[in-house]
Amino acid sequence: MSAVGEWLTDALYGLGWATVRKLPEPVAAGLGRRIADTAWRRRGQGVLRLEANLARVVPDASPQRLAELSRAGMRSYMRYWMESFRLPSWSAERVGRSVEVKDVHLLTEGLASGRGVVLALPHLANWDLAGVWATRSLGVPFTTVAERLKPESLYDRFVAYRESLGMEVLPHTGGSAFGALARRLRAGGLVCLVADRDLSSSGVEVDFFGERARMPAGPALLAQHTGALLLPVTLWYDDTATMRGRVHPPVDPPETGTRAQKTAVMTQALADAFAGGIADHPEDWHMLQRLWLADLDPAKGPK
Repeated sequence: MSAVGEWLTDALYGLGWATVRKLPEPVAAGLGRRIADTAWRRRGQGVLRLEANLARVVPDASPQRLAELSRAGMRSYMRYWMESFRLPSWSAERVGRSVEVKDVHLLTEGLASGRGVVLALPHLANWDLAGVWATRSLGVPFTTVAERLKPESLYDRFVAYRESLGMEVLPHTGGSAFGALARRLRAGGLVCLVADRDLSSSGVEVDFFGERARMPAGPALLAQHTGALLLPVTLWYDDTATMRGRVHPPVDPPETGTRAQKTAVMTQALADAFAGGIADHPEDWHMLQRLWLADLDPAKGPK
């Protein structure tokens, strides 16, 4: 992206954060749907990629059904953005009534044990809202990592935004994130990682909806390295203003095998939990990039 393009991207995001939160909620929701429908009708690269990904998730879907799913998916994606722009102005009470999570006792009991907990999530619904719910409703601070965005000012804006919501954010690149996350876990803390797409091109190969994909090894390695509990989480929207979620049973390290073998088994278990949540709510999976190995250019990595 050119310097002018990077500046424009940053400016547009800044405009969103500055203006959307000031709109009446019905107006902001309607604006999000209009933007989503416009993007969907234009059939750009992101929409086409979303449909191609959804075709793996719902292999028997007709072209009409895939189009309906991708339209709903774009609306869900824009709901994520509209909510995220407005989150800094939401009260703790508003956050509390906007999220309902099944089996949250798996998280709270894990933290109470002092082991530390790794939550691993796919790109479903609004993971930022789930994070704010953890910090404000459960009173649990946590650490996460963020992909370095361009321009740098946009990355700084995202980090400042998430830190204002009570999250500690570490850069994905640079090599020091793993050690810092391990220290937080050994101290009994919480680490949250979006983990359905590998950004390093050196992740673990898994079977995902019948094809090979690559997912990050970090969650499984952190759990093995620190003894922390590894819990998959899936999220979804329904027809209400409340986002739903589920904490899945823990993924335990196998008793035998090398570290690499244990990591492969645990990452496959995460992929299976993610696949179940995505299959149940495909329209809430915001995967507008290439994911499966068959779609990736080995020379360039993920797109």
